[in-house]
Amino acid sequence: MLEQELESPYWRLDDARDTGLGLWQLVRRLPGTVRPVLGIIRAAAPGSALTVLFLQLASGVAAATGLLEAGDTLQHLLSGGVLAAVGPVLLLASVYAIKGALDTGVALAHARIGPAVHRAAEQRLIAAALAVELVAYDDDRFYDRLHRARDQGLDHLDRASDNLVELVGAGVGVVAAGVSLAVMNPALLPVLVLGLLPQAWAVLRSARLGYLGSARTVSLLRRLWMVSGLATERVSAAELRACQAAPFVLGEYRTLAEAYRDQRTRVAVAQARVGAVGRALAGVGVAVTYGALLLMLDAQWLPLAVAGAAVVAIRSATAALTRLVLAANQVFEQSLYIADYLAFLTDADTRLRPAGTLAAPAAPETITLHGVGFAYPGSDPCLHDVDMVIRRGQTVALVGENGSGKTTLAKLIAGLYQPSTGSIDWDGTDAALLSPDSTADRVVLVPQDAVRWPHTARANVRIGRHDLSDPDDLLLRSAASLARADEVVDDLPHGWDTVLSKYFRGGRELSGGQWQRLAVARGIFRDSPVLVCDEPTAPLDARAEFAVYESLRSLATGRTVVLITHRLASVRHADWIYVLHKGKVVEQGTHPQLLAAGGRYAELYSLQARAYASEQDAVVHDEQAQR
Repeated sequence: MLEQELESPYWRLDDARDTGLGLWQLVRRLPGTVRPVLGIIRAAAPGSALTVLFLQLASGVAAATGLLEAGDTLQHLLSGGVLAAVGPVLLLASVYAIKGALDTGVALAHARIGPAVHRAAEQRLIAAALAVELVAYDDDRFYDRLHRARDQGLDHLDRASDNLVELVGAGVGVVAAGVSLAVMNPALLPVLVLGLLPQAWAVLRSARLGYLGSARTVSLLRRLWMVSGLATERVSAAELRACQAAPFVLGEYRTLAEAYRDQRTRVAVAQARVGAVGRALAGVGVAVTYGALLLMLDAQWLPLAVAGAAVVAIRSATAALTRLVLAANQVFEQSLYIADYLAFLTDADTRLRPAGTLAAPAAPETITLHGVGFAYPGSDPCLHDVDMVIRRGQTVALVGENGSGKTTLAKLIAGLYQPSTGSIDWDGTDAALLSPDSTADRVVLVPQDAVRWPHTARANVRIGRHDLSDPDDLLLRSAASLARADEVVDDLPHGWDTVLSKYFRGGRELSGGQWQRLAVARGIFRDSPVLVCDEPTAPLDARAEFAVYESLRSLATGRTVVLITHRLASVRHADWIYVLHKGKVVEQGTHPQLLAAGGRYAELYSLQARAYASEQDAVVHDEQAQR
């Protein structure tokens, strides 16, 4: 039952991966795994990468020279005594001192690669996320890829760059040992292979087991992080306690944690068994190696000094091979996460905003919708054949029940979405032909659930037009006054410089209504000719709501205003009202015309009026009872 639950379609968002790999397929796949990491390193830190490569090659030459010099030193020691070996010993010490300096240079250059790779890769990810069209965020696969790339791909890209440096260094070490043995005596190379094969098999086999288990491990770990975040984030803390949901969340964690523990245990046990077999085979390989060396000594194929140096070279090659295969194993496993990162970038490139080139009108006279329909990815259409005309200087209201398509339609008008069918024209030009940046520059959007930027109060308003010069904060304070956000700021300990987030020391958190006042101020500060307000006063009290609507009415002069609200009393003064139901415009007209028609608008208005009257009667009754 647990396995079926963990494999449910809800969680099956990870792309299928080919896990049918043999050992040699795994080895052949290494270049393809390494290539993307090399490309990112080359772009992020080319100088440091070249320095590491050059110094590692030089270190390999020094290592080979040292191994050869060790044989020469032993030869002098055995034939001429200590005095005869003084010169070779000093030369040997110099070679290894140089190697030590080269390795230090590798470490210093390597230290610059990881941070540079992370910064470049993260910037590329953020740029890609900002460049896609908004509808991409309504596609579960895109959203899933984005978070896998951000939360895991970047971290493992750092580690892969480190392991790649280790991979190159270990490979150079193996080659250096092999070259030194070939120079000593070509017959020593088969001896080296005999010693390395068992250990190479064991480490490669262990790498394969780890790689094949990584796909499931990654999926389980990702889900575990999601549940852990739900349990530990401030945004969910209050509701979890209010709903007494702690046992449910803890139960989810236990289920996932146990599955993750069992998965890691299975892989670790399998790798331990392979390691045990590998160590046994390695012991046999060592015995064969030393037996071969003894036979070569007995046949006088090797001088004793060369045999001693060969032992050192073989041990050096064995250690380097272990490092090489372990690093390759890590790169293989991390390639799963890196593949997520690269898959996101590839997906994002196919979802770029439409590349219109025409500049949007500075202040459009009319925005006209012709047969507009829209469907979110993987869903049925939520708007159907909408015709609408919005003129400059008018306030047009969109009303209707929840789910009628009001917010989606507002985002289409603002240019955030492109219609699935039909067209939206700005002064007779199809908006799809307009530059997205120029369209966005003409629009102010005040949403119901505005972003709560974890920054200063000043930044929360100025982000509406962050590049606007306002040295004395005159425009900032004017916008805040119109939205009554100045009352909020006046109560903050550091005024406009107060950080609005409890995640930082000294930060303050605002109420929903206070945040909304800042959002309205942000829209006013932006000061664009098209104003789209989606339930802008939902969290506000009556006094603040009245002040905001008065401000919006004053801003409407000379602008195109689209207003969405459930409070129909707020749209009585709108120049034109469109009533939506199930994605269609079912009524339109002025407030008096719609009331006189006795249709859906009149019904909704009557229901709200009766509810308000009942509340007023209750207040009057309570006041009379108190007297």
